[in-house]
Amino acid sequence: MGKDKLRRFAEIETFDNVVQLEAGQPYKGKWAIDFFKNENPVVLELACGKGEYTVNLAQMFPHKNFIGIDYKGNRIWRGAKTAIEEGVPNVGFLRIQIENLLDYFAPGEVDEIWITFPDPQPQLSREKKRLTSPRFLEKYKELLKPGGFVNLKTDNDGLHAYTVEKILELGLNIAARTEDLYHSPYADEVLSIKTYYEKKYLASNKNINYVKFSF
Repeated sequence: MGKDKLRRFAEIETFDNVVQLEAGQPYKGKWAIDFFKNENPVVLELACGKGEYTVNLAQMFPHKNFIGIDYKGNRIWRGAKTAIEEGVPNVGFLRIQIENLLDYFAPGEVDEIWITFPDPQPQLSREKKRLTSPRFLEKYKELLKPGGFVNLKTDNDGLHAYTVEKILELGLNIAARTEDLYHSPYADEVLSIKTYYEKKYLASNKNINYVKFSF
C-alpha cells in the first residue's frame, strides 16, 4: 500500500464524520438521532467513491442527512475531508461492504437511495454483484420507507437496460427514466451534479442514463 493511502487511512480514523465497519452497527435504527443529532430524513449514496455526490446533495438539502457508503477508505477520505473543510454538518461516511447494509440500517430507516456510476459488473458471472440485482433490490426494499425512491445514474447502457428489465420483472414503480439525461426534462439542479468521472464520460460524448423507481 502506498504512503498516500496509508496516510489517508490513518487520517480518517480521526474524522468525526466517518464510521468504519462494525463501529457503525450501534447506529442501526438511530442514525439521525445518534449520529447527526437531529430527526431529519436519512439518504444514502451507495458506492459513493470520493463522495462528490454525497457532499453536493448535503449542501443542497441542509434539512436532510446524507451518508456516503463505500468500502475503499482512501476514496472516502476525500469526501469526508471536503465536508469538514467546507463545514457541511449533515454528511457522514460509512466504510462497509454494501452487501451488509441490513446490519447497519433498520427497516424503514432510509428515505432515499442514490447509486451514481457504480461498477456495472458486465460479466454475467458477476450479475449478483450489480447494485441493482434482485438480491440488492430486496435489501433496498427493506431499508426504504414506504414510497422511498432509488435513483440510478450511469454511463453504462447495459447496466441501465438490466436495471429497467429487473424493475419491470418485479413490478416496481418507475417515476422517471431516460437514456439521455441532459437532453431530457429531468436534468434539474440535483441530477446535474457532476462527479469527476461523469465529466470525463461527458467529454467523451457518452450519454448518461437515469432511472428513478420505488417499491
